Amino acid sequence: MRRRRRTRHLLIAAGCILVAYLCLAYVLLPIAWTHHEHQPRLADLPMVTRTAQGIPGDPLNVGLAGSHADVVLAMNAAGWSPADPVTLRTSIEIAGSVALDRPYRNAPVSPLYFEGRVQDLAFEKLSGTSADRRHHVRLWLVLDKGQEGRPVWLGSATFDRSVGFSHYTGAITHHISPDVDAERDYLVGSLVSAGQVEALYQVTGVGATLNGRNGGGDRYFTDGEIHFARLVADGKRTAVKPQVLDTPAVVRLKDQILAAARGVLSD
Repeated sequence: MRRRRRTRHLLIAAGCILVAYLCLAYVLLPIAWTHHEHQPRLADLPMVTRTAQGIPGDPLNVGLAGSHADVVLAMNAAGWSPADPVTLRTSIEIAGSVALDRPYRNAPVSPLYFEGRVQDLAFEKLSGTSADRRHHVRLWLVLDKGQEGRPVWLGSATFDRSVGFSHYTGAITHHISPDVDAERDYLVGSLVSAGQVEALYQVTGVGATLNGRNGGGDRYFTDGEIHFARLVADGKRTAVKPQVLDTPAVVRLKDQILAAARGVLSD
């Protein structure tokens, strides 16, 4: 009798622990980590790009608030070059850049899609002597007028570390570095250093991801936040330090935990 009572108590305790875990992991933490207070109209948008075949691609991790001209001028001021369109000529030129180890600062980037549209803009920075290693970002105009009354752009910033074959289709492609947060921070930091940013803030992106896969099968990890930069108008450089808008405390804690785990996740 006593053994049955103990077993029953253990089963009840195990059930309570399971219910508490499910509530925490699938209800409370997702709600606590989700915030769009600075751009509420982004809340219902998907936060992952897709390939032409519909395979989930790179996560969206950067946001810009400003006109088309503001974006182009800011990226140029920060040292980023616009990517050439994909044509036969540019495809041959990028192949020559990689094979002969020579620079191609405007090398094309492959198309990715957001809500069925290919990227509106793409920029890059070489990291070495050829186009096999480069910083790059694809950008989509997602709102004509956001919370601040300005156009809103979402982008996917990643670092191409080498040229190889897609793990999914076998096509020739660039392989990305898994730490997409580092590339996000690099891009936003370059805009700040160039005096092109009025304010910085975060909104929820794809969500915390420890072992994601992009459209080429490359692994990535992220704290799941989109880092936004409100750009200066007309590329007029500012010497004023950007205002940093508040992020919920629980989100800051999550970001700190994942930032501390970067070294382990990169292995």
